[in-house]
Amino acid sequence: MNDAPKIKIRGLNFWYAKRQILEDIRLDIRYRSITSITGPSGQGKSSFLTVFNRLWENIDGARATGRVCMDFGNGFEDINHPDCRLPLLRRRVGMVFQMPNPLPMSIRKNMAFPLTLMGEKNGKTVAAKAETALRQALLWDEIKDRLNEDARALSGGQQQRLCIARSLVLEPQVLLLDEPTSSLDEAAVHEMEKLLLRLKKDRTIILVSHYMDQVRRIADRHLVLRDKKLVSP
Repeated sequence: MNDAPKIKIRGLNFWYAKRQILEDIRLDIRYRSITSITGPSGQGKSSFLTVFNRLWENIDGARATGRVCMDFGNGFEDINHPDCRLPLLRRRVGMVFQMPNPLPMSIRKNMAFPLTLMGEKNGKTVAAKAETALRQALLWDEIKDRLNEDARALSGGQQQRLCIARSLVLEPQVLLLDEPTSSLDEAAVHEMEKLLLRLKKDRTIILVSHYMDQVRRIADRHLVLRDKKLVSP
């Protein structure tokens, strides 16, 4: 684990309408590490993840104050500053949700979609980046002969790794994971954990999990969200 901070949070507050979810959060998250967030249901763990890519702005009544600063290679930038460009931020900060959500199209098109959305038109470049991401997600050898098949035909574990690969294709420096193994069987869970340990070598991972055994196995740091605060267990 690298001791240098990747993310600095200062005075973060978060509300849904009049209900405050997070209060005065102050936290450093280190580079090349897995930080795990646990806590009772309904405390705001998923909401906390949306702070890092400002996805909360798409939720009616949600608002946040405070500073969330990230170092993308040119010093710390406050992502809540009005000058922050959301498309670039969301390219740098990937997110994978609790349930696998492959798009209703082929595996190949699933992988190409984020790149074409960002304006990449060179087919060879798209194919090369897709293969690299699928290899990083430990999925390439399983699906390289099935790229034209519907992505929804994959197993649950494969679908979730596809969703991770689809995020990795944009080469994010931070990866947000909202209970990514909750719908998987035991074998797929262990495959996912091995994958996350491998992925943290090149990026910062923030993981929401309900499984304490998983936290003990893979997390470099464990924090509990309780009563609007993040605390050590």
